[in-house]
Amino acid sequence: MKGVFYLFLFVLSALVGLFVGSFSFFGWFWGSLLGMGFGALGIGLGRLLLKASLPSLLGGIGGVLSFWVLGKAFENFCPDWLRLFLYLTLLVMGTIIGARKGPEFRAFFKKGEFLATPKILDTSAIIDGRIADICETGFIEGPLLIPQFVLKELQYIADLPDPIRRARGRRGLDLLSRLQKHSKAPVRIIEEDYPEIKEVDLKLIELARRKGGKIITNDYNLNKIAKLHGIEVLNVNELSQALRPVVLPGESLRIQVLKEGKEPEQGVGYLEDGTMVVVEDGKRLIGQEVEILVTSVLQTPSGRIIFGREKG
Repeated sequence: MKGVFYLFLFVLSALVGLFVGSFSFFGWFWGSLLGMGFGALGIGLGRLLLKASLPSLLGGIGGVLSFWVLGKAFENFCPDWLRLFLYLTLLVMGTIIGARKGPEFRAFFKKGEFLATPKILDTSAIIDGRIADICETGFIEGPLLIPQFVLKELQYIADLPDPIRRARGRRGLDLLSRLQKHSKAPVRIIEEDYPEIKEVDLKLIELARRKGGKIITNDYNLNKIAKLHGIEVLNVNELSQALRPVVLPGESLRIQVLKEGKEPEQGVGYLEDGTMVVVEDGKRLIGQEVEILVTSVLQTPSGRIIFGREKG
């Protein structure tokens, strides 16, 4: 589809050159060649600029305009042959300086909330599914960006012969459809890819760097690597841990005892957020919903464990 669009622009440029050349000293032949040349130049520059981030583009345009104004101030002191080189030099300087300083402009506007920080979703966060619930509440602002290479990875997982992994991939694709329909933050699928980078995690980091965005993930390794590269990460697991309700000894909870515990006569149940609750002498209560009194709370590397006994 892209190839057809570029071919159309190329042919249109040739026709415009032919038309203009027919009414000038160039003639229709040289006019059409010039039209094709400028059309090819425009397509090439357009494809090149598509790979640059929006802040860099804005900075580059601002730099070009600034140095153009500076050049106008000095043009009266330069001969005609030198003026062309002056403008060319200032154009290159403005483009380079503006593009490099573009992210600083973005940071400045971000403080005034004129520009929202894009959030880039990785495969693990999409498959996990909780990001859809978070987006529907409106707690996440700014555009959600989903790269094509992440979609390809999801499609690859959804086509695997392993039924468990295949189900996870299809769940991720279904969640993307839900995000596009119900998320309060705008969702965009973007075409940026970096063929020279093989690993998806490194592609996400490079995309976040160019877009000035944050990565949303549940992947522990990606979390660590992104932070080493200076990229901010929003980890859904860390958010879930932070939002777990505080339970103190002496409070009451109502749970359903589901199975035996590791120690004799213990019963085990779970809160809605997945927190394990160990009930003393709860083996006889398996299958029942009971009210317990919290006796202690233990924090472990994998999460919290609440200990209690049947109330009364």
